[in-house]
Amino acid sequence: MIRITDVANIFGEKKEIAIESNSNEIISGTGLTVFPGLIDPHVHFRVPGMSEKEDWQHAARAALSGGYTTVFDMPNTLPPTITSELLQEKIKLIDQELLDAHIPLRYKLYFGADKNHLDQIPKIKNDVVGIKVFMGCSTGNLVIDDDDSLEAVFRIAHENDLLVAVHAEDETELKKRKLLYQNSKNYADHSHIRNVDVAVLAVEKAIHLAKKYRTRLYILHVSTQEEITLIKAAKAAGLAVFAETTPHHLFLSDQMYAHLHGRAVVNPPLRNKSHHDALWQAIQDGVIDTIGSDHAPHKLSEKEMPYGLCPSGMPGIETTLPLLLNAHNEGHLSLEKIISLTHDNPRTIFNLPTNDDIVLVDLQKSMVVNNEKLKTKCAWSAFDGMTLQGWPVYTIVKGHCFDLQKI
Repeated sequence: MIRITDVANIFGEKKEIAIESNSNEIISGTGLTVFPGLIDPHVHFRVPGMSEKEDWQHAARAALSGGYTTVFDMPNTLPPTITSELLQEKIKLIDQELLDAHIPLRYKLYFGADKNHLDQIPKIKNDVVGIKVFMGCSTGNLVIDDDDSLEAVFRIAHENDLLVAVHAEDETELKKRKLLYQNSKNYADHSHIRNVDVAVLAVEKAIHLAKKYRTRLYILHVSTQEEITLIKAAKAAGLAVFAETTPHHLFLSDQMYAHLHGRAVVNPPLRNKSHHDALWQAIQDGVIDTIGSDHAPHKLSEKEMPYGLCPSGMPGIETTLPLLLNAHNEGHLSLEKIISLTHDNPRTIFNLPTNDDIVLVDLQKSMVVNNEKLKTKCAWSAFDGMTLQGWPVYTIVKGHCFDLQKI
């Protein structure tokens, strides 16, 4: 049994918590606040095929360090997860890596939509958390770039009671804009190539198909005011449309290219402050349902390559909760809203069972994000050097307690 004494809930009420465990531990919760174990609905842990960037032994420690006990991993690996056989092979690899790490991290997997393997979807309907659709190219070569295939995905997903999660960038518009900047070596042009129109065209199409086929739709990494307007209208019309945003779209802007260079390159790209303000308002209004870290690590040597060769994506699972807690301490976000975004809403949207995982947070702890102390294999963060107030200190998952100073 793990016993936590004198711990506060988010309303400041003191309590004692007992969690079933094979070990006998007593933890003083004095000065700490208890949160449910967090759920990250959007990670790229890079197994199989890209373990030089990340693997589940490192990523599991990174997840626990960020207060996360459940993650949903994406299918754009090498090879991509687009058949039942590849799905089972991936599960075996992950289970072995977690066993070797001695970390019982909870996880779910997305299945990749591939136009040549749509017949595989009914075979895996009970084994995945949803179908991932890349409407525009990102890391890897998974993309659904024709309307017939896209319609088929939404139809098949509805028939098999599966949620569709979309990377909403329109491939046709994206190709047109790439031609305009084909010789650019300016990292900041990434935000011009993948502009608002690229996102809006894809979101409009996805919502139309969700309505046509009555498919549950989860729109990943929402980054613009215009997307929010479309999603708000879809929700008002009674459609089962849900929206995620990311910490980098909330806390970083397109002004960061000058400082971060290739480390700022992500898909969809960083936006200007007007979109930041719209995202924060959408969180308060309940239009944004979840925060996904979109933990997408690449080696620092790759991110230092010239624009056009530099891959898109940044790590984030270790810093998401501290960023949100810091925003709370600055008066921008309630603790109730943080829990809704990082636990309650993802659990409801994805129909997850309850569990007794918790994370103990020190709301007063102030610490500098330090690349050298990160657990992610890529060992860098876009937030390196930033001082944040509010950090997790213990994470308890499946009856195992992890002191985050020692993990």
